[in-house]
Amino acid sequence: MGAFLEKPNTEKYNEHGAGNGLRYGLASMQGWRVEMEDAHCAVTGLPGELKDWSFFAVFDGHAGARVSDHCAAHLLECIMETEEFRKTCANDEEHLHVNSVKKGIHSGFLFLDHKMREIPEMASGEDKSGSTAVCALISPKFIYIANCGDSRAVLCSEGHPTFSTQDHKPMIPSEKDRIQKAGGSVMIQRVNGALAVSRALGDYEYKNVEGKGPCEQLVSPEPEIFVEKRDLERDEFLVLACDGVWDVMSNTDLCDFIRSRLFLTDDLENITNQVIDTCLYKGSQDNMSIVLVTFPGAPQPSPEAISLENQLEAALEMRVRELVESRDKIELSSIIQAMDDEDIPGLPPGGGIQAKRNFIKSVYSKLCPHGVDKVSLFLE
Repeated sequence: MGAFLEKPNTEKYNEHGAGNGLRYGLASMQGWRVEMEDAHCAVTGLPGELKDWSFFAVFDGHAGARVSDHCAAHLLECIMETEEFRKTCANDEEHLHVNSVKKGIHSGFLFLDHKMREIPEMASGEDKSGSTAVCALISPKFIYIANCGDSRAVLCSEGHPTFSTQDHKPMIPSEKDRIQKAGGSVMIQRVNGALAVSRALGDYEYKNVEGKGPCEQLVSPEPEIFVEKRDLERDEFLVLACDGVWDVMSNTDLCDFIRSRLFLTDDLENITNQVIDTCLYKGSQDNMSIVLVTFPGAPQPSPEAISLENQLEAALEMRVRELVESRDKIELSSIIQAMDDEDIPGLPPGGGIQAKRNFIKSVYSKLCPHGVDKVSLFLE
């Protein structure tokens, strides 16, 4: 987890789709890490009788990508194959089956974790990878959210984050108590001084305590499951993202930023790209993955907001020109720093000047085609 590249890999993977009244866009980027260990899953329309259900998930791997990739490919089927989930009906009586869905999600996580032990590299101990998981099953009436680890889901309704999962960190009293009861310890905020999350799929070297069940081990595969009743008028969007995003943006920051972008464009891939670029510029050194799911009540592009954004970019361009003309040579990093210290109205909420760095860089490049930018050279 501690190895970094000399310069970040900023190539992005994107995907988008629509179905069941939902739209989604996703982006992932390796960033500074030597390996891309994140994975994701997005399905609008589940098999069988649940065609009006959708599934979205983000998996943040560590010590390798095998577990995160396997989970992205198999978690949904493990959930749907459980006896509890099969009891679910896709009609107006779903409210009678909410607990069955929750039990099915719970059993699906544990079954997947159990089955992965049989993968030869896992069974031999050759592969020691693990992965956090955050997923959402969206039916016509409910949003079922499951979290295992420190990836996070946030629901934005009426302009504010109204729900968020809680990160599973070793220092949380209930997590620390389980770890200690399993014979482990929490040092430097890590399980046995090594692992920064207290719940994860995989990580089998932390799941071998005799006499303890799967949810009582040093690291637990047990998901925390939440159910939110859908509100077609208030619900705007749901975000699933790994900690590479949350390390540098709070729930409110990210909701405010995404919401402000939705008033400018309906291109969800573009918005998720803006999120991970902004997080990189804000200092995130981890892999980054984000899935943005919008509901019918999401903000729509507004001529007024687009006009204000154009005015902002015109003002930023003028300020860059002023700074370039104020001295013979000026680096882009110095321009960014100078503008960061100024009170510039209209910057994207939650993103600030870093959210407009790509625009500022494009202006600077036109004005100083041979300029040296020590900070952003690594982003070329």
